[in-house]
Amino acid sequence: MSEAVLSGVVEVPAPPERLVADWRRDLASRLSLEPGDVEALSLARARVRWPDYCQCLQAVANWTRALGLHEVLVSSDVALMACRGARYHFDAAQYGGMAFCNLFLSEDCGLDLHFPETGHRIPLVRGTVVIFDTGQAHGVIARRSDAFKVADFPIEQDLTQIFLTWELPIEQVDVAKLLQITFDTDPANAFFLDEEQLWVNGALASVCPNSGQWRPTG
Repeated sequence: MSEAVLSGVVEVPAPPERLVADWRRDLASRLSLEPGDVEALSLARARVRWPDYCQCLQAVANWTRALGLHEVLVSSDVALMACRGARYHFDAAQYGGMAFCNLFLSEDCGLDLHFPETGHRIPLVRGTVVIFDTGQAHGVIARRSDAFKVADFPIEQDLTQIFLTWELPIEQVDVAKLLQITFDTDPANAFFLDEEQLWVNGALASVCPNSGQWRPTG
């Protein structure tokens, strides 16, 4: 697992108000986001009302090229996501062969993207971009807090973050180099597994959703 977390801020236009209103309706009527939830929005529908979508893509593509990723971003899958904070979690069980590249589109509302294992804490403002290994535990928490707390997300405050996320293949040489990943494959044992797994200190691992600390499973 890579401990590298790369971040920056690129200049992207604010999403148009009618698109933001559409997201709000979708979040309220269909997704019903609770504190800590992370859910997908329809990117295809959003693009119809998003004249600056290509400008957002170009800004992130330029940033990743400057990091040495060349054309990796433009050939990677992209999705549109929403979260109302995020409990600490990792995504390697579903995306073990990927790194994430996220572009946050919402205004600063006092939330940070926190990686407790590495100590990285990134303020979320419009244009924040982040690349990280999906095996790294992370959460979106209140800037004044050191843990995920439901009380930090009162219903009367709009603390939703909207972001684009790309799946970057770790096996791609430029991605592996950027994240300083060394592959240690074990095909004999992997042959008997029917799903991706993450182990820490010799044990199948999970992460505490409130503190972000690793803990053995079982």
